[in-house]
Amino acid sequence: MRFGIVILAALGLLPAVRSQEQAVAPESHHMEITLQRLEGGRWKLVDPTLIFARGEQLRFRYRTNFDGYLYVMNRSTSGKYEQLFPSDEAGRSNHVTAGQEYTVPATQAAFRVAGPAGYEVIYWVVSPGEMREGPAAKHVPEPPAPAAGQGPSKELMPRCNDEVFRARGECVDSSAGMKGVADEEKVPESLSATGAIKPRDLFFLRKQKTTVVASPSALTGPIIYEFRLAHK
Repeated sequence: MRFGIVILAALGLLPAVRSQEQAVAPESHHMEITLQRLEGGRWKLVDPTLIFARGEQLRFRYRTNFDGYLYVMNRSTSGKYEQLFPSDEAGRSNHVTAGQEYTVPATQAAFRVAGPAGYEVIYWVVSPGEMREGPAAKHVPEPPAPAAGQGPSKELMPRCNDEVFRARGECVDSSAGMKGVADEEKVPESLSATGAIKPRDLFFLRKQKTTVVASPSALTGPIIYEFRLAHK
């Protein structure tokens, strides 16, 4: 199934507010990413390692300290690849300006959690220059249908951290959230064709509910990392 997009035409989207705690050293190239959930008609910042329920509506906030272009693709729990951003539903303008905060989707829309329980793998590609042969221009092939009776492996199912649940009352999974792409991990063909490199030298820092992806040196080409979204 898919990590669907639901249009929220009647919803007034709230401006994002940045806290001083989210600031990082200016000498590095960095990207700040947060996750929001729609609760009672308002967007609220949530822990990126939460295990979400089917039907919940989510969006991301994104900020960089450099100009560039952003591309986002999802691999659903059923194995289907889908271009999330840029797209007709989520917005076509994917240029990001240093210091300005954006929402993904960039329209009055939200991502809706759907499909079998497991991990949605959301690939983020950011490039200092526009990729004319980028993911949006590539055809995303459908994966082969699973064999009859074949389902997700138990090892790939989200698991609630009992200690965190007892302390905070929240069901979280440490395997979720922003991650680097492992060397052996196969990425969608449309992403590997862009020449995006896997972030061996990037740092992933958690500051409360904000993830900071930082590079100690200036980016000279596109890079790829992923957000693993757990849901039941």
